[in-house]
Amino acid sequence: MPSSPCGSGCIEPIDEVGTATMFARLAGIAGLVLSFPVVTVATPKSRREQVQRRYARAALRCLGMRLRIIDNRSPEQVSAEGFADTGTPVMIVAGHIGWADVVALAAVQPVSFVARADMVEWPLLGKLAQLTRVIPIERARLRELPGVVGQVADRLASGNRIVVFPEGTTWCGRAYGSMRPAMFQAAIDTVTPVQPVRLRYLDSDGMPCTVPGFVGEDTFADSAKRVLRSRGMIAEIVLEPLEHPGLDRRDLARRCATAVRGTDRSRHGVADTQWIEAGNTRVQDPSMGEQEPVRRPAGAAVR
Repeated sequence: MPSSPCGSGCIEPIDEVGTATMFARLAGIAGLVLSFPVVTVATPKSRREQVQRRYARAALRCLGMRLRIIDNRSPEQVSAEGFADTGTPVMIVAGHIGWADVVALAAVQPVSFVARADMVEWPLLGKLAQLTRVIPIERARLRELPGVVGQVADRLASGNRIVVFPEGTTWCGRAYGSMRPAMFQAAIDTVTPVQPVRLRYLDSDGMPCTVPGFVGEDTFADSAKRVLRSRGMIAEIVLEPLEHPGLDRRDLARRCATAVRGTDRSRHGVADTQWIEAGNTRVQDPSMGEQEPVRRPAGAAVR
């Protein structure tokens, strides 16, 4: 399973709001979650996407964040609706920082996600995950991965917009991992264009912010409290030019990684790691080459 070296040491504090404001934000989120199903059912299907986008943007404001969208696509690729016109399939790929990514991307345009299976059990956000038809993935059961890829392909073939996080785990926002190629097979099988997205969080001074990172020993409650207390954050989403799927998922993964990362360097210096950690076993990522598994003694440190 992909692992991240990010932890509590990566989280750098920023300006905070008072306790009263934090609880007001939490109440706002709760109100949105409770009213969302009712409003959705009462809204004609032709207008539901607009309502869902407004809800996502309201949720982002309740988290104390402003949304900034930068579109670097060519004129013929631009959609007035966001990622793609309604009924036009697209696979959206981005680096994964934390659960706030889901809200930020949905604020651009309503989308479905491939997300960790236990997300549906989280307070508040779990209900939203169910309503947005999240495709769950069990990171501890990677034998189920082909089935998840098949579900993504089915959704794309039906004209849906699907967000995947190919790194397979969360990073702090100043460091990142390699994009695993498996999920890209769904785009190749359905000949669906891929939308690389550069997602990052900034503080009030425009500097990269790690507060939304869901890393290390974080629980959802720990992370949510940190985000709700923050002041002046910006969720910046940069839409890079679409990538044609081609025929090679490893090549597609590399192209998308280049588009998403640009000239940025991972702070931990492990963006091109070839290793996947799983318990006491350290194996080379099959997409990067082939090598026999290397056994470490029980209790050996992971570096």
